[in-house]
Amino acid sequence: MDGRGLRNFSKLSNTMVGPDPSLVYRPEIAVKENKKKEEYRNYESGSLFDRVHHTYKLMHTNQTLEFVKQKQAEWAGCTHTQMSMMDAVMSLDKVVDESDPDVDFPNSFHAFQTAEGIRQAYPDNDWFQLVGLIHDVGKIMALWDEPQWAVVGDTFPVGCQFQDSIVFRDQTFQDNPDNNNPNYNTKYGIYEPKCGLDNVHMSWGHDEYLYRVMKFNNCSIPEEGLYMIRFHSFYPWHTHGDYMYLCDEKDLRMLPSVQEFNKFDLYTKTTELPDPDRLKPYYQALIDKYCPGILKF
Repeated sequence: MDGRGLRNFSKLSNTMVGPDPSLVYRPEIAVKENKKKEEYRNYESGSLFDRVHHTYKLMHTNQTLEFVKQKQAEWAGCTHTQMSMMDAVMSLDKVVDESDPDVDFPNSFHAFQTAEGIRQAYPDNDWFQLVGLIHDVGKIMALWDEPQWAVVGDTFPVGCQFQDSIVFRDQTFQDNPDNNNPNYNTKYGIYEPKCGLDNVHMSWGHDEYLYRVMKFNNCSIPEEGLYMIRFHSFYPWHTHGDYMYLCDEKDLRMLPSVQEFNKFDLYTKTTELPDPDRLKPYYQALIDKYCPGILKF
């Protein structure tokens, strides 16, 4: 590992102690327990609205095809550091997702919430549980000074028309140069019909990064799990049914798995926080099975 990798690992190692309880909820943020399903993903109002809107404005201004290709080249080689998957999960203690209107606590809690929700519903599907735990690990890019608008939030294809189902579509894309580029602002843009999502450039973020980390390290999670990781933030597709014209047969076959995962990713966000120290031994065994040892990030 080069000197940069050692420095980055040292930076992350300082976050492994566990979350500061004072960070879990900020007193000025109104918290409502037992939210109804229709109250999640409120992008019209709420105590976190300004933060969320600002993050998406930056994202939708700067996420161009050229930018995405640049980030793919920068991150795909997994040269930033080496660490275990559990250390990566626990490093999320220092990440609060600035695009999320539903939570204002460290992402490590959400990791265990999602995993435990899946474990309760699918006690015999260990790889699914593990996907719940690790699905947001790509957000560690924020700890290497990547701006949150290039890490978090809903994803969408670049290189073609931005569809209306994208969050804040009518408010935040005015300054994106691709929005006015005739090569990119048509329905298909640079793509062919039914080309398959594997051939589509998605806005850069934690989904695509972790997917590439998993592939680079030859982790053995099945393809359904990799789709959950890669496309769980692609709400215009799995929730709103957009971009189906870019999908091939495999994408459509995998869509129900991504939709099933989304139930747990979204609806396990509650004020009842898990105890990571109690749960870590169980999930460490799953990590040892599917993505063991020291991984390259």
